Amino acid sequence: MCWSATADLVAGTAVTGVGVACVARARGGRDLPLAALPLLLGVHQIVEAVVWESGGGRGPATMVWAVIALPLLAVWVPAGVLCVAPPHARRRLVLPLAVGAATAAVLAYGLVTAPVTAEIREHTVRYGFGLSHAALLVAGYLLATVGSLLLSGDRRLLMLGVLAALGAFVCWALWRLEFVSTWCAYAAVCSVVLFRWVRARPDPGRTAPDPAARTPGRRTG
Repeated sequence: MCWSATADLVAGTAVTGVGVACVARARGGRDLPLAALPLLLGVHQIVEAVVWESGGGRGPATMVWAVIALPLLAVWVPAGVLCVAPPHARRRLVLPLAVGAATAAVLAYGLVTAPVTAEIREHTVRYGFGLSHAALLVAGYLLATVGSLLLSGDRRLLMLGVLAALGAFVCWALWRLEFVSTWCAYAAVCSVVLFRWVRARPDPGRTAPDPAARTPGRRTG
C-alpha cells in the first residue's frame, strides 16, 4: 500500500523489474518460488493502483489484491523457504508451511463468503474483510511468513525475516494513524534483499573442486 495511485504504480513497476531480474538469475527450480516473490509483490502494488483509481469499493481489483495479500502469500512464502532450505532446517519448516496452509484455507473461505471492501482514507487504503477470529489468523499468517524466514537456516533470509517483522509493525502503525502507508518502500527493500540472495546462491550445475584431485602428469613428493 502506497500513499497514492501514482506511487503504487511507480513502486510496483520498479519492484516488478527487480522480480524479473531475480527470476532471470535463479540458479534452479527450487529457487524460483522465492526468486519470483518480488515479481508477485510488484504486481500486487500495481493492482492496488487500480484500486486507488477506482475509488475503492468491491471491484475485481479489490478482490485480486486481497487474494494475493492473504491466502496466496500465506502459502507462497513458507513453501518457497522450504524449497531452498538446507537439509538440517527442512524439518522445522514443516510447521510454518502447515500453519500457512491452514491459515490460507480459512482466509480463502472468508474471502469467498464475506464481502471484501476497500475505502480510500487520506493517504491510505483500508480493506475490510469481515473475517472472524482475526487475531488468530494474524498470528498464523505471521508464523507462516515471518516465522519461516527466521527459521530458514540462511543468513540472508534470516535478515529478510527480521526486516519483515520490523517493517510489518511500522506499516501497521502508520496505517492505523491514517498518515501514510509505507508498504511500497517495505516491498522494495525486501525485493532488494531477495535479489542479493539470488545473486549469492550457488550454481547447482557447478561442483566444487576436489582438493584431493591431482593434475594428470604431475608427480608429487
